[in-house]
Amino acid sequence: MSTEGPVAEHAPTAGEYIVHHLTHWRNKELNGPFDLSVVSWDSMFFSIVLGVLTCFVLWLAARKATSGVPGRFQAAVEILVEMVENQAKGIVHNANSRKLVSPLALTVFLWIFVLNAMDLLPVDLLPWIWEKIVVANGGDAHHAYLRSVPTADLSVTMGMSLAVLIVCLVYNVKIKGVGGWVHELFSAPFGDHWALYPFNFLMQIIEFVAKTVSHGMRLFGNMYAGELIFLLIALMGGAFASVGLGTGIGLAIGHIIAGSAWAIFHILIITLQAFVFMMLTLVYIGQAHDSH
Repeated sequence: MSTEGPVAEHAPTAGEYIVHHLTHWRNKELNGPFDLSVVSWDSMFFSIVLGVLTCFVLWLAARKATSGVPGRFQAAVEILVEMVENQAKGIVHNANSRKLVSPLALTVFLWIFVLNAMDLLPVDLLPWIWEKIVVANGGDAHHAYLRSVPTADLSVTMGMSLAVLIVCLVYNVKIKGVGGWVHELFSAPFGDHWALYPFNFLMQIIEFVAKTVSHGMRLFGNMYAGELIFLLIALMGGAFASVGLGTGIGLAIGHIIAGSAWAIFHILIITLQAFVFMMLTLVYIGQAHDSH
């Protein structure tokens, strides 16, 4: 490459564009598929900020609640709270447990919903803003990574499912007692016989692991796929500059139509995934209250 004259900036290929948008801002590179020393700063930032914002909105609703005719905001929050409470009553029959479980389920639903909703922002908006901030502080634009959908990060969804597992284990001990739960680990599902104890315990461990992994992987898989489709649609809009006028206009129009259609459909997906995660959380906690 010549060192004379200005150097033209290399336009990324479609593969480079997608890889760049799917790379996290993290403390260091991954060393293998499972590395607990790696921290995704972008996922942590958006998760904490959106979680605090969600709690603040609910606090405002509680602070402004009146016993008279509710406004639209209060009515919407009351409908949501009542929906979650009804679901909790149908699954967790212990009224004392629901004092914690119902608010937990509401928090899970709203938190995951707002995290999922970040996928509706233009895919290049926040990365472009972050790139300008990095460059303004002397950084390299090509390494200005930022992903704004925390639920498309496997570490976030698995962390959530692991937290649900811990809650389930706590309720297993609280409801059944340490001795009762240990007895259940070795006596169910095949029966209370010493020859069946190893098989019972193995099946119980497999059940806990399978529920936890599938709980987190389901949310991650759906949101990761949705994010990837948005990136592919964005490539349609960017391709019109490198092709003929007629084809370029067609791609631009297709980009607008496909992007709008997928965004509308994705509203259903982000709501459904938040609801499914909440319902599975209630089901798993409800199972912790049941004795085999």
